[in-house]
Amino acid sequence: MAALKLGYHVLLEKPISPSESECRDILELSKKQNKIVAVCHVLRYAPYFQKLKELVQSGAIGEVVSMQHLEPIHHIHMSHSYVRGNWHNSKETTPIILAKSCHDLDIIKWVLGKKSKQIHAIGSLKWFTSRNAPLGSSKRCTDGCTIENECPYSAIKIYQKNRTWLHHFDLPEDKSQYGPVIDNYLKTTNFGRCVYQMDNDQPDHYTCNILFSDDVTVAFSMEAFTSYDGRRTRIMGSMGDIVGDMSSFTMTDFRTGKKTEWKQETDGHGGGDWVLVNDWLKAISTNNPKLLTSTIDESIESHIMGFAAEKSRKSGKSVDIKV
Repeated sequence: MAALKLGYHVLLEKPISPSESECRDILELSKKQNKIVAVCHVLRYAPYFQKLKELVQSGAIGEVVSMQHLEPIHHIHMSHSYVRGNWHNSKETTPIILAKSCHDLDIIKWVLGKKSKQIHAIGSLKWFTSRNAPLGSSKRCTDGCTIENECPYSAIKIYQKNRTWLHHFDLPEDKSQYGPVIDNYLKTTNFGRCVYQMDNDQPDHYTCNILFSDDVTVAFSMEAFTSYDGRRTRIMGSMGDIVGDMSSFTMTDFRTGKKTEWKQETDGHGGGDWVLVNDWLKAISTNNPKLLTSTIDESIESHIMGFAAEKSRKSGKSVDIKV
């Protein structure tokens, strides 16, 4: 808000804000200041999702009837980011449906090109709680936990032995010095605490049923307990369907039986990061927001969907989506 008032264009990491009212305030101020506010909904810039959108909206599979979309977080990613990590507490940060899955709510809406109308959500924190702490576990993995060797969430195994998920650690340039620095993190920060004895409250499984205009229905699931990552998508149309896993998809035409395959090796965001930055620089250098697909005007609906999903999950009722 301060940057907009000073006359800056703004590129925002998602989520826009943990508050629905603040999201709307930023949108209103961007219009008042006539400045570009873009959101890092990078999946819109990934060739995979761009191709899906092109096929869906060209009528290649007829009229879209329904869609299934899965976000497999990966069990270690969940433990790192949403049990031990920066986003483990929804009250201090933002609900996981926004922190992790506003990408997915946004890409569903964008690929379909339809307005969301209603949402019903269920989900809870089932596994990463003190009642599931194994016998012999300790408050920290370094405190003599007797089952550390067999625990898939062992901080010693993840960070010290495998040396993975270290991007939140401030490490020396000399890799030979990693050991003692990582040890200190495990003994002094949340990254060394037992996943069953944290003050986390983020759901580890979350399912939304969403009604879009033209009676299109979408089933979206965010799942922590997977051995893999990379979104999975199934789109069902009156004349064909598409099945994909973010690096490839197969489209089947019901009329001819022909199967068309598309494949591209990309990074975790489907190559969208680089395209977003390129388009952002072009947009602000020419003061032309139309060069971006993820301006706040376009991106705010997915956030409103996320806030509505949380209301639904907590109330047990379907919630109307009012953008």
